[in-house]
Amino acid sequence: MTETPRCHHHAPHPTPTAGLTLAEVESLARTAHEGQRDKAGRPYAEHLRAVAEGVRARGGTPDQIAAAWLHDAVEDGVMSERWLAGAALTPRTKAIVLAVTKRSGESPQTYARRILRTPGARLVKEADLAHNADPARLAVLDGPTRDRLTRKYAAMRALLNLPDPPDLPHH
Repeated sequence: MTETPRCHHHAPHPTPTAGLTLAEVESLARTAHEGQRDKAGRPYAEHLRAVAEGVRARGGTPDQIAAAWLHDAVEDGVMSERWLAGAALTPRTKAIVLAVTKRSGESPQTYARRILRTPGARLVKEADLAHNADPARLAVLDGPTRDRLTRKYAAMRALLNLPDPPDLPHH
């Protein structure tokens, strides 16, 4: 009995993003957020890159890295939920993006519960919070804004059962 030869030319696909490579997802996200600035006045793409790198550094999957690039796209209104539904992304990536998308009037508790219920979303939010709470980013904000955001990020970390970042002073 002869065995059918197996193909040996199947190199692993660079990412399991159901069509779009991570480079294409990055390009889409950068284009969608073009001209947008963060609270510190920096180009928004820098935040997206930092969150994607934070996910990668924490051992995130390609699905999670793709979601990190897109984590604010729907919330910021630069991409619609309809676009996301039809995008060439895995169901897991889409679910993570929707999980980390804050809804208008939603309580932090409801938001955190959705993140915790969605496989892979907590890691993306952890990287997002870590970059948002970066002392260098917060340092350029006025005192009241910095204090308000520091409390907001700490409260969300607590709701998600995330440890305090090691580089932040404990009060």
